[in-house]
Amino acid sequence: MMNAVETRTEDPDIPDVLGAEVDSWWKIRLALTRRSFRENWKIFRRNKVGLLGLVIIAFWAIMAAMPTVFFATGFWNPATYDPVTGLELDPPTRTMVMVERITDPNTEIDRRAALLDGRIPDTLQIGDTFDLPLQPAPPDARHWLGTDPLGRDIMSQLMHGARASFFLGILAAVVTVVIGTTIGSMAAYFGGIVDASLMRLADLLIMIPGVALLIVIGGLFTFQLWHLAVVIGILSGFGGTAIVLKSQALAVKVKPFIDAARVAGGSASHIIFYHLIPNVMPLSVLYMMFTVTGAIQSEAVLSFLGILNTDTSWGLMMNLARTQGYLLQVTDYWWLTVPAGLSVTLLSAAFFLVGRGMDEIVNPRLRRR
Repeated sequence: MMNAVETRTEDPDIPDVLGAEVDSWWKIRLALTRRSFRENWKIFRRNKVGLLGLVIIAFWAIMAAMPTVFFATGFWNPATYDPVTGLELDPPTRTMVMVERITDPNTEIDRRAALLDGRIPDTLQIGDTFDLPLQPAPPDARHWLGTDPLGRDIMSQLMHGARASFFLGILAAVVTVVIGTTIGSMAAYFGGIVDASLMRLADLLIMIPGVALLIVIGGLFTFQLWHLAVVIGILSGFGGTAIVLKSQALAVKVKPFIDAARVAGGSASHIIFYHLIPNVMPLSVLYMMFTVTGAIQSEAVLSFLGILNTDTSWGLMMNLARTQGYLLQVTDYWWLTVPAGLSVTLLSAAFFLVGRGMDEIVNPRLRRR
């Protein structure tokens, strides 16, 4: 009775459950979960770095949802703003003159360059003037971040690229947590040959450069976004994440409640999935944040190299700028590379910052007294 009274003074949600003598434990668990969330949120919000990361993630989540709103309300026409098939049919133009030798590159073009440019008719002669479409076009009222060399809207590609990054990062993180938590808990509980085999596999995967391995796999197979997420999750789950989570599971394994569960007749699978894994899960969630960071960066590298088979992504935007010869002209065509590169950097850093903020929750020694 004293325990119920003490609990009633600590959390107003739990006494309602106890007083009503509800026969289902899930309501008690839900009340305890709410209380734990409130306490952890108080700790997290003191960390300004973690809050900054959370704000950046929220900003990109809104950006990822905006294309649906813009297309549904008619604010954007898919024929112009679709990230893959959209095209600006009325781009700005510049009047040019075909000459033998260029004296003013802003108004003149030589015959050789004109023949190589598919936008210029082959029938033009020296001295003829023509209107040259400006693609890629700089930012204007219709295209807030300009257009790419194919005439597609940069802002639309940036928003759809955010969707791809969230999908990739979250799926890779979930696969990492499922595999890493299970492998680490099994290695800690069974020990012996099971522990040695799983940890040697983890050591092997740690030694192999991750990006280099992804490039090789991408060269052998057709890589789509979800394939990359699963591969990253497997490599991370069987690699360093499993080693870290195993060390945490070893600390939980020696707790008295594990011995009590074993004496009560609990099977190995019951102890692992009902006692070890739930107590390792907070650290697993922390490593989810770091996995998202690595996954977004890996996708950008593979897309930039042209290995990943996807419709739109931030890495693919930079790949197009590279293949069209604009990569080294950042000062003149900054909208082709800077927005995509900055987006990869910001979103990756945001998940890392949130992870650093959560580190204070997972590790009590880092909490401010």
